[in-house]
Amino acid sequence: MGKLFIVPTPIGNMEDMTLRAINVLKECDLILAEDTRTSSFLLKHFGIETGMQSHHKFNEHRTLQQIIQRLQGGANIALISDAGTPAISDPGFLLVRECIREGIEVECLPGATAFVPALVMSGIPCDRFCFEGFLPQKKGRLSRLKSLSNETRTMVFYESPYRLLKTLTQFAEFFGAERYASVSREISKIYAETVRGTLSELIDHFTENEPIGEFVIVVSGKNE
Repeated sequence: MGKLFIVPTPIGNMEDMTLRAINVLKECDLILAEDTRTSSFLLKHFGIETGMQSHHKFNEHRTLQQIIQRLQGGANIALISDAGTPAISDPGFLLVRECIREGIEVECLPGATAFVPALVMSGIPCDRFCFEGFLPQKKGRLSRLKSLSNETRTMVFYESPYRLLKTLTQFAEFFGAERYASVSREISKIYAETVRGTLSELIDHFTENEPIGEFVIVVSGKNE
């Protein structure tokens, strides 16, 4: 049988790509990419000529068995996302689970993941935390926030610039406006920035300063 490699890619700075990740992508038989157009720039930058196939949330159910068959036939396949570690708020879980069920070896390389530097830079306790990723946009959103209102661990969320203010406002409503939090954007890029303060202060900041980029929000847990 072949082997599935989960390969993290840079979330901003190309220098965050590891030598091992480059070698795996060069030596494998196929690269599964969330967006082949985006990934083509990465592969070209590092001189990687391995063929790519699209693997994203809209086709992963349809192509799953075909990929499994290739792995069973001896192909070594690497899975990458547009940025960061696959399966963390990106496609990958279904394929990993199916490989495990079929007895196909899976190896995840260490590498870039946006929430780790954001959590460490927040100044909020990171010995115990829960990763929530993107909140539901509509159905189940309010019930999720209500259930998290009593969470004592540090909470980590992903958010887009278009919903950041709405999310911070809802956090203030459910967690309390004085709850301490940290917002990081464009991690490892030129305009990387982390803003810290109460939820009320963060709302004021991003009301005055238009949110630009992809965001990681770290919120302190409820005091026990």
